[in-house]
Amino acid sequence: MENYTFNSFTLQLEGLKVTETSMYPVFFFFFFSYLIIILVNVGIVILIFIDKNLQQPMYLLFCNLPFNDILGNSIMVPRLLIDILRPPSERLISYPECVVQAFSTHMYATTAHTVLMIMAFDRYVAICYPLRYAAIMTNKMVIKLTVSAWGVAFVTVGILLGLTIRLNRCRTMITNPFCDNASLFKLSCESVFINNVYGLTFTVVLFTVSIGCMVITYSKITVVCLMNKSKSLNSKALKTCSTHLSVYLIMLLSGMLIVLLHRFPQYSDYRKLSAILFHIIPGSLNPVIYGVQSKEIRKFLSQLFQHKKVLPSF
Repeated sequence: MENYTFNSFTLQLEGLKVTETSMYPVFFFFFFSYLIIILVNVGIVILIFIDKNLQQPMYLLFCNLPFNDILGNSIMVPRLLIDILRPPSERLISYPECVVQAFSTHMYATTAHTVLMIMAFDRYVAICYPLRYAAIMTNKMVIKLTVSAWGVAFVTVGILLGLTIRLNRCRTMITNPFCDNASLFKLSCESVFINNVYGLTFTVVLFTVSIGCMVITYSKITVVCLMNKSKSLNSKALKTCSTHLSVYLIMLLSGMLIVLLHRFPQYSDYRKLSAILFHIIPGSLNPVIYGVQSKEIRKFLSQLFQHKKVLPSF
């Protein structure tokens, strides 16, 4: 018979199932991945803010992604690294910390969608209305779009976690390597019908709006490119849009894999790993993709390295 502990403020994380031989390789893999995420994302944000040529709406909007990657990974990965080195019985977390972690996890995923949607709007205006771009994409508009992206995510995720916090808890085991909303409301012995309905609606609406936004935006961009015979315009559109679309598809496919694996309990270990990689893979690749594709960023880096070469040695 299952033992119940009502409203305990100490929870236990199941964590990743790692053997003694694989413990340190797994630890160092995630440690160096986290290190790369922080260095690359912080570096590209600093790069954009110190070079005036990069202070364009496209790059200013893109800064939301590195910031989101840093925030989302910094709350999840360090705790994961500590738990990998601990025996399962010592992987304890307080309820308030678990709620904060769950909130940041869902904020990370939701904000990734909303930020990529406002970036799609920027690309749409730049290609479809190039003469009006400067008038539309002002600093004020960039701020409005940024606040909207984070505001929508904050409100929707706040409601998601608010519905879970109201529940009484009778269990203490989080069957995940980190806290998320589903793991939290599964601790309750009350009816979680409302949580399931809102969670499903939230996910479907987010994916539908996100995918719909991309399909409509890129359909209009494609029509403009086909009607316009300018090779320079089409080349520029291909470069900027392929970068944005690559980042979006990586994030979308990673998220869909987690949702799909939730339907197959027998693959719970794969689900746990994919949930962690959902944070790590986009966070590592986003700056690299933009850095490789962006002529402005490549130019700045080449000038920086050339400047270092000509510095006199003492």
